[in-house]
Amino acid sequence: MWKRLWQTWTIDKPAALGDLLWQVLVVDFAALLDRLTLRRIIALIPLVLVIAAYVHRIPVPPELMLVGDLFAYIDVFSMVFLIGLLTRMSTVLVVVKQAVDLARRLLQRVPGTLRRLDVRHRRAKDSTRRKHLGRATTDDDDGAVMPGLAWA
Repeated sequence: MWKRLWQTWTIDKPAALGDLLWQVLVVDFAALLDRLTLRRIIALIPLVLVIAAYVHRIPVPPELMLVGDLFAYIDVFSMVFLIGLLTRMSTVLVVVKQAVDLARRLLQRVPGTLRRLDVRHRRAKDSTRRKHLGRATTDDDDGAVMPGLAWA
């Protein structure tokens, strides 16, 4: 019985404690480092600042704590920032789309306009055949009548 008790407390218990320490300090710590992301590191910065200020008994300025809060809520801040960028980009895309549609409509009208201009030379028309509509002109046309003005 003493031999078994001696073996339990000198071999088995220290070995179990060693296994437990290995599990916690090496295996679990390595798994934690594998899962560690930049977001989690940034979220720990305010905690480190508060602990450092408490240990050294120095006052922490409020600006530093606000920066820590910004780091803690960086995912919310980044989402607001991204939504702002997306709305600006969607506005720019709408304006670009409207400009492209306008340019496309203008380019579709160009062939019809060029056909109407018809820059080819046509046969000269007989000007004597054209009849002047309206009153015939004479050399002794009447002068302009202006009321209140007398001609001498």
